[in-house]
Amino acid sequence: MIGRWEFACVLRKNETIGVVVLKAIHPETVEIVNIAVREDFQGKGIGKKLIQYAIDKAKDQKAKTLVIGTGNSSIYQLLLYQKCGFRITGIERDYFTREYDQEIYENGIQCRDMIRLSMELMS
Repeated sequence: MIGRWEFACVLRKNETIGVVVLKAIHPETVEIVNIAVREDFQGKGIGKKLIQYAIDKAKDQKAKTLVIGTGNSSIYQLLLYQKCGFRITGIERDYFTREYDQEIYENGIQCRDMIRLSMELMS
């Protein structure tokens, strides 16, 4: 089961407006590797539905923990993830400055650190 990938897309008029990609990284842990909603559809509950899909899929795989990471500058993502029940579990300092050639700015803040979050899943 480790390394198994799952994904879901949200379509509107045959156009992808949202996507979530999951990967089993441990027998009891699933990671949300990517989650995205097209900018003009943000704030409409699509991200929350994609997270619920991820929770349901992780539970189906008998995972005990669901994890996700995002940048320190990803203010709205951090807000959403915490509203959905994730808790901050760690910070990987300088992740984005080390892993990416170009500087990344978001919300007027340089994206430097990876914020790790997790959710314990109940059966």
